[in-house]
Amino acid sequence: MGGTRLSNGELRWWMLLVLFICCRLSSPSSANAAEERVVTHLPGFQGPLPFDLRTGYVEVDESNGVRLFRYFTPSEHSPADDPLMIWLSGGPGCTSFAGLVYQIGPLKFDSQGYKNGLPIRVYNGTTIIQVSNIIFLDSPVGAGFSYSVAEQGYNSSDTRAVNQIVIFLRKWFEVHPEFLSNPLYIGGDSYSGMIVPAVTSEIAKSINVVSEPALNLKGYLVGNPFTDVNFDKPSKIPFAHRVGLISDQFYEAYKKSCSVGDSSNLSMQCIKSLDTIDEYVKDIYPFHILEPNCAIVSPHPPNIVELKLNSGVREMQLLQDQDYAAEGFHLSEIYTHCRAGLYDLSILWANNATVREALGIHKGTVRTWLRCNKAIQYSNDISSSVKYHLDVTTKGYRGLVYSGDHDMVVPYVGTQSWIRSLNFSTVDDWRPWYVDGQVGGYTTLYSNNFTFATVKGAGHTAPEYMPKQCLAMVSKWLGGEPL
Repeated sequence: MGGTRLSNGELRWWMLLVLFICCRLSSPSSANAAEERVVTHLPGFQGPLPFDLRTGYVEVDESNGVRLFRYFTPSEHSPADDPLMIWLSGGPGCTSFAGLVYQIGPLKFDSQGYKNGLPIRVYNGTTIIQVSNIIFLDSPVGAGFSYSVAEQGYNSSDTRAVNQIVIFLRKWFEVHPEFLSNPLYIGGDSYSGMIVPAVTSEIAKSINVVSEPALNLKGYLVGNPFTDVNFDKPSKIPFAHRVGLISDQFYEAYKKSCSVGDSSNLSMQCIKSLDTIDEYVKDIYPFHILEPNCAIVSPHPPNIVELKLNSGVREMQLLQDQDYAAEGFHLSEIYTHCRAGLYDLSILWANNATVREALGIHKGTVRTWLRCNKAIQYSNDISSSVKYHLDVTTKGYRGLVYSGDHDMVVPYVGTQSWIRSLNFSTVDDWRPWYVDGQVGGYTTLYSNNFTFATVKGAGHTAPEYMPKQCLAMVSKWLGGEPL
């Protein structure tokens, strides 16, 4: 090459090639099997972990070096007998770490005791690992610690994510054949409502075709799931009316003016009604309508911490404190009054070098960890997951769909609408279900072993708001008991 100077594009290509070769040399088993590390201690947690935690990668696209990262927590009750669940987060592009720490997993942050530095972790006693083995998977590639060696590997979509999750599971079972006989469930919430039913359908189709050992698939569960824009989007206005955010007068005006024509040809009266409704609800926190709408830490749009990650973790913390102060918040107040402020603790924690070393993260693969990576290269090529719900339930697999009843992002009103479109007969009509003698929500049991349930008082990610109720709900359902 002599004295020729490489262009930026050529230099980037050579760096990716070197990283690809180094990763294969340093991790010879990762090409066809699952890496695994047993984690006994974590920075920020005092003493050894009181539960079993294993982390690692599985390569799901050898041509591009796409490796999906996961956290695996065996059941605290009986790992050999309890169900195995793979848990997928939404976004698309959000890490399954959210499930591990904020929703159904055994860890949580000590928000009240946090001042500065590395956030403190504590044990969460209300966790679904009491009744199930759980794989928390970072999917699609680009979410959490999942990465691709080749740049083109980051091009993803609904269908590509589904295929890679199926590959992940089969390779994971190669390393863990002891779990093949465990009942397998596919679970997730939010945008994974587009993915979970499709993954379940793909596994169901392959069970009697693939020569590999059959997976003991039993069903799936999804919470406040995105399913079909034609059901999810229109439901937000009747939901807002039901909970008293829109007056009867304006709701009737909306129905009258927007009932004619399609969404591409709205009348001026309809547009005016929609503008009025938007004005009424613009200051409501849509993920839980009763909680404060703290824009400074709202996950949509990206919060201050995520916008300033290029500064590094230490400077990022200083910028965070300054921004909160500018809004009139004290650091001790932000985590008390704004639930979304807890998400910033995960960013500080996961970008710490000692944390990454403890988790076994491949160096140089994820420069900055984000709770939700909104910049992933992703195509939404599944327009509706209703057909997958119908496919797997008519094949005899069990389904649980639950909704936090204070969620205005994916309201239970729309979820009920697409469930009705399945035309299942009602086995046990709408009734309350209970936890410790109190109403936990309401439920309907349909034919084909399909259950719908609301979680009273919960928001968009129901276990985050009502962990005890959700643990009871899932425990009963996994055990085959009626809610």
